[in-house]
Amino acid sequence: MSIEIKLFRPNRIYFPAEPLEGKIILKSPSSISHYGIRLTLDGSVNRQVRGGSAGAIEALYGAVKPIRIVNKSVEIRPAGKIGSGTTEIPFSVILRQQGDDRFYETFHGANISIQYLVTVDVMRGYLYKSLSATMEFIIDSDKANLFEPPVPPEMVIFYITQDTQRHPLLPELRSGGFRVTGKVSSQCSLLDPISGELIVEASAVPIHSIDLQLHRVESILVGEKIVTESSLIQTTQIADGDVCRRVTIPIYVILPRLLTCPTVLAGPFSIEFKISIVITFESELVKLHPKSDPKTPRLWLAMETIPLELIRTK
Repeated sequence: MSIEIKLFRPNRIYFPAEPLEGKIILKSPSSISHYGIRLTLDGSVNRQVRGGSAGAIEALYGAVKPIRIVNKSVEIRPAGKIGSGTTEIPFSVILRQQGDDRFYETFHGANISIQYLVTVDVMRGYLYKSLSATMEFIIDSDKANLFEPPVPPEMVIFYITQDTQRHPLLPELRSGGFRVTGKVSSQCSLLDPISGELIVEASAVPIHSIDLQLHRVESILVGEKIVTESSLIQTTQIADGDVCRRVTIPIYVILPRLLTCPTVLAGPFSIEFKISIVITFESELVKLHPKSDPKTPRLWLAMETIPLELIRTK
């Protein structure tokens, strides 16, 4: 016998004020008895502290107690029998009840995960193993709580030179110099791309590539200490090779849905984002370290990091 959950929305995206609707599909070669079919909704903020980002005491905790957002169980069918063949059982369950806490948007991070699951259990008693199926669905912010789109989006002007870098550079970069200017989004709707432009005004050393890195900054309250860790989400190449000087290069980066969410500043945890404009200059060292840590400054790299506020708009 097999059991499957099928939601009526193919994208599985729901708002907290909406009902979760779908059907349970049961396939059995023969009729079976059961002691009830139950559907459970579970939503939680799961946090973990890894040893590399915490002290010895905090590392012992490992996983921090989850923050429960929603947990409810309803009986879809009472005890009875399921006939042979394919049986489809529709369901509709309200997600948010009056007085429920805030529903955070679905997010899959390195140390923080906000996840919503629907589980169906067919109870078969002590002599038989219960049948179960689980599916993740995605929560977006309620439309009533959304911001109006910023018109125009908030932008920040940046410039990158040898004097703005706090780490050692190649001698030829320090002596010859370089200057890259531009503007990029500092506040961005999740429905819109990170946009902007940059101009390479001068560079004594040929440029290998220009990339935009998107980082998440996850903070977790452990006891009286806040443990913060930054991790790379994605890297998008803006330019390849030694680009022409004084030519405007557009910035257009699509945000990944499950790996981003509106910026969250809650008490027990926070989820923030930042972007880094990274310029890689031509050097033999680049070939020797093709897979170096993107967060570690290198002699052949110049970068500028800018905080990014993500919001959900109508």
